[in-house]
Amino acid sequence: MPARAADIVAFLDKLLEIERFGDYGPNGLQVPGGDTVETVLTGVSAHLELFERAAAQPAQLVLAHHGILWDAQPRRVTPAQAARLKLLLAHDIGLAAYHLPLDAHPQLGNNALIAQGLGARSHEPAFAAKGADVGVIARFPDPGVPAQELFARVGRLTSREPLVFAGGPERVRALGIVSGGGAGSLHEAIAAGLDAFVTGEPAEWAMADAREGGIHFVAAGHYATETFGIRRIGELVAERFSVAHVFAEIPNPV
Repeated sequence: MPARAADIVAFLDKLLEIERFGDYGPNGLQVPGGDTVETVLTGVSAHLELFERAAAQPAQLVLAHHGILWDAQPRRVTPAQAARLKLLLAHDIGLAAYHLPLDAHPQLGNNALIAQGLGARSHEPAFAAKGADVGVIARFPDPGVPAQELFARVGRLTSREPLVFAGGPERVRALGIVSGGGAGSLHEAIAAGLDAFVTGEPAEWAMADAREGGIHFVAAGHYATETFGIRRIGELVAERFSVAHVFAEIPNPV
């Protein structure tokens, strides 16, 4: 039996506590679609190819980590944005996006799931963005994980070879994690005395600052570090609302 789109979105809005977060664009429903949902399609970034995948399924609701509305974008509808909207509206497909709330969730968020996937014993909130903690500090049991083993675990978890600036100790006991574009939190990780820091994208200055700060800097890919949360909430929606779920893998080398 189909589920109501409004019920799914309301469930996720509450679960992810979207009202707690400032953000760079709106969380929750961005484009309304049909009233009922039989298939939910999830993906990291909302763009034309993702919507084409949804139409081909067909899916009635798309859930994305990166939506199509951002504060820094032009206030006019560009040709690219028009093509995205045209496809969604023509096929009656809804779009909901969850950005910082999905990074931050203590069980379902990108950073919590990365910590879990790397075998951490525990993790705690850290690394504020827009006034709320969105990353985590993960901790490994003594005597810690050999640094080279940690780098290998990151590669296996993200299915890609990470860029590593190895400037930290031989063993990692405390690890900062901020998925996506989190290089700016490196200095906070250094100040906290962490052994390593994992994010998605590197920054030019990160190599020298990591070496001089005595910390390992690991860039595992913006896309690759943000597949975890959106896939998991798709699975959760499927379980709770008895709908089909498809995760659309559209790899991005960044």
